[in-house]
Amino acid sequence: MAGLGGLTRLLERLATAVEGASALDAPADAAKKVTSLIPRGPVKDALSGTAVGHPVHPAAVVVPMGAIGSAALLDVAGSDPRAVRLLTTTGVVGALPAVLTGWSDWNETNGAERRVGLVHAAGNAVGLGLVAGSLLTDRPAVRRSLSLAGLAVISGAGWLGGHLSFALGVGVDTTAFLKPPTDWTDACAETDVRADKAMAVTVVDTPVLLVRRPQGIVAIGDRCTHRGAPLHEGDIEDGCVVCPWHGARFSLDDGSLVRGPATRPEAVFEVRVSGDRVEVRRAEERALRLNPTS
Repeated sequence: MAGLGGLTRLLERLATAVEGASALDAPADAAKKVTSLIPRGPVKDALSGTAVGHPVHPAAVVVPMGAIGSAALLDVAGSDPRAVRLLTTTGVVGALPAVLTGWSDWNETNGAERRVGLVHAAGNAVGLGLVAGSLLTDRPAVRRSLSLAGLAVISGAGWLGGHLSFALGVGVDTTAFLKPPTDWTDACAETDVRADKAMAVTVVDTPVLLVRRPQGIVAIGDRCTHRGAPLHEGDIEDGCVVCPWHGARFSLDDGSLVRGPATRPEAVFEVRVSGDRVEVRRAEERALRLNPTS
């Protein structure tokens, strides 16, 4: 166990060093000028995974990682070089969707997340370069060395990708661990809620957005599920609230996602008026993230 603890501490120090490496900000700024060219709308939504409800990038890495890893294993085992080349080529070409979706997701990161993402991408680029180089030689020993070296670099970069998701929360629904009230709870005075401007209240530590609609007062979550932006600071357009940070659109009536780059809808709250006060509640969810003792 001591060895495992030492490895954990080493990896954590490595991640912390990358997160705090301000020298990476200048190249990140330059790279962002390129990724920012991705147009909002169908292209951006497709790369984000808006239609399928989850980021696409984690799934897109399966083909290149599987093909490159299999090619290296077969090469070491002395299999037919043609099979090795086919798998290697599949891995290199199959990396394109992973690259595009990853850069699209990275475009909405800042600070430590952006630095880690840049090193993650750079590591993958180096690894793919080594793997692609193995296709250019007929010398088995050189091909094998390039393939294994590329796989090792890509695996290290993949660890940083896991750190982005599981330690820094990039790509995760930022509202997943909020615990909204399941009993009717006071939110605000009815007269405070306007039709032309969303307002934010905090109900039992949960940010809630309120706005008056033709059918009455509606309430949805106030934190964007994408990167946690305060939705009440965004514009109201065509029955939707527009995220002030990255432009995602959520329906005010049912919280559904109308446009990305978010991939998850907003929570919807039941609303009632009691006297001159607005009360809200959320139907109870039996999920481990909200009920850790269940």
